[in-house]
Amino acid sequence: MNEKAVELLGQYEIEVRHTKKGRGAIICDTDQGCLIFKEYSGSLERIQLQNQLLGRIAQDGLVNAEKIVPSGENKLLVKDADGTGYVLKTWREGRECCIHDRDECREAVRLLARLHKSMRLDAHTWNLPEALSPEGEYDRHNRELRRVRKYLQQKGQKSWFEISLRNHFDFFLDQASAVAEEWKRYCGLPEKAAEGEAVAFCHGDYQYHNILKDGEGWFVAGFEKCLRDSPVRDLCLLLRKLLEKGSWSVSLGSELLEEYQKECPLDARSWIDLYYRLAYPEKFWKIVNFYYNSGKAWIPGKNQEKLERVIQQEKDKQHFLNEVFRRVRP
Repeated sequence: MNEKAVELLGQYEIEVRHTKKGRGAIICDTDQGCLIFKEYSGSLERIQLQNQLLGRIAQDGLVNAEKIVPSGENKLLVKDADGTGYVLKTWREGRECCIHDRDECREAVRLLARLHKSMRLDAHTWNLPEALSPEGEYDRHNRELRRVRKYLQQKGQKSWFEISLRNHFDFFLDQASAVAEEWKRYCGLPEKAAEGEAVAFCHGDYQYHNILKDGEGWFVAGFEKCLRDSPVRDLCLLLRKLLEKGSWSVSLGSELLEEYQKECPLDARSWIDLYYRLAYPEKFWKIVNFYYNSGKAWIPGKNQEKLERVIQQEKDKQHFLNEVFRRVRP
């Protein structure tokens, strides 16, 4: 972030004592506490929605989360001469949630459950976005997988990574297709809220990078990707991140689900939804997506490491799904 962007802080009614770079943004020591000034590329409608959700979270007081600080003209974002937008938010300079600490993993899940209690807006809220369709999301992923498989089939000389990817492609593509078809059959389109019922939203990027702890306790940040979808989306992302690091431990996964349900019990449809979201080979798709949309002249060795890890963990993942979800799978 350049000096011209920092000059935009003059549009806020704050006294900036000191600034430093951090997290791809500017962290500011001010008379209103620690704030973070970061670039924003979304629409005005999207940041208005984010502000509504953060306001609701603050009002309920169940979780300490970031807040958007408006400018002196009460604008949620300011723009530089080039039209680039910036947003100012409250911030806490704490450490990230430790994914190797079981107690902290459980606390992260409890925080998420409390967060979901607040991430709801009235169904009559102005300019409410359409609900995301996981069905459509899976279909897009699968179309891309088929496109990349065709590319690899037609490609001549292949690197070691491409040979390895091609050797395992059919297995994961068949799995992705089967999961998507079963999910449509049992869950179909997202449920519509009943008349007058609050509409659920999710954080969109709830992982340990955005769960911070300092001397005052826990703080949740990174709401830029919040969207209208089932809270199961957040739970799935967090579980996937933690379980991939923990070799898909049945005991860890069971504990985390139990902690979430103490605050927010999952109904039968949500259990089925969670099962299929976890069953989908998301990590494999991400590896393929990164490979296909990056320069192929040089493929990082880390790509091969990630692919090998996915292949090695597949048996553990299937064991986890069978043990934890065998009573709820249709």
